[in-house]
Amino acid sequence: MPRGRVLAETLVDLGVPYAEINGVLAAAERLARDEEAAALLSGAVRDFVRDMGVVGGGPEGGPQLGPDLDALPSPDRWFTLLVLAATRPHTVAYHRSIGVPEEISRRTLADVGRHLAVHQRRHGTPGLANTRWLARHFRGVLYQLGRLQFERVLLGGRSGRLLADAGVAEGPGTLVLNVHVPDFTGPLDPGECDASFDRARAFFPRHFPGETHAVAICHSWLLDPQLAVHLPPDSRILAFQRRFTLVYPTPSHPAAEPDDASVLGFVFGDPEADPAGLTPRTSIQRVVLAHLSAGHHWTGGTAWRPL
Repeated sequence: MPRGRVLAETLVDLGVPYAEINGVLAAAERLARDEEAAALLSGAVRDFVRDMGVVGGGPEGGPQLGPDLDALPSPDRWFTLLVLAATRPHTVAYHRSIGVPEEISRRTLADVGRHLAVHQRRHGTPGLANTRWLARHFRGVLYQLGRLQFERVLLGGRSGRLLADAGVAEGPGTLVLNVHVPDFTGPLDPGECDASFDRARAFFPRHFPGETHAVAICHSWLLDPQLAVHLPPDSRILAFQRRFTLVYPTPSHPAAEPDDASVLGFVFGDPEADPAGLTPRTSIQRVVLAHLSAGHHWTGGTAWRPL
């Protein structure tokens, strides 16, 4: 586990706010004196390193995306952050071994800072949210390429069947790129999205020459077709939707259940928030609440596009 000045510099690289760094350094010293905690941390790092770069999931399961840090008996509130800090040199070494530029490594792993902000917004206290998600970054399967993130994934059961029905994938287990839209990074500018897709077309054949990524998919609240009812035609969100072909929900695959929590989580920062107690401050927040107050639900969407 890095400590002292080395750890401080690592935390800066991960996007950790300066106000929290001294507290994390103190936590590292406490954990270093606790043999059980240090062994737990080392074991978590080994889980990351063991399957570095291997795509997990899909219909057959495969390797997990790193250790389930949320399930570990964390001896300190900064324990999971320290696991990621200790894993970072191994992830960077893997990136270098396949030729990933330093800038892309830095921007990808600095997503830790964004998730600290997500935690602060939701809970009002410092901490790290959604470590299962961050495992993708530190396992070497997700990369920040400009405005968007791209993840090497194997199609799961439902997605695989939907894309097979659409004639664009062989079915569950097909290797594709999953597109993610990170928060706290400004408007969803169409030109920046174009640039991200251009970078992805060059990046993955160069660094993963043995793989074929013909299709990009996206699962997101941004793809909910009901947004077109509420937003103006020149909306950036609708421009993003038009990049993709929707496969769920559609008349042939209607939404099975509402997904209001995801929308509330991304738009208001808390998936468990009571809509009746929320005050909208942006146009998209007003749209989300008006739709719910009218008795409707959000479903999100699943869509694809050729890479």
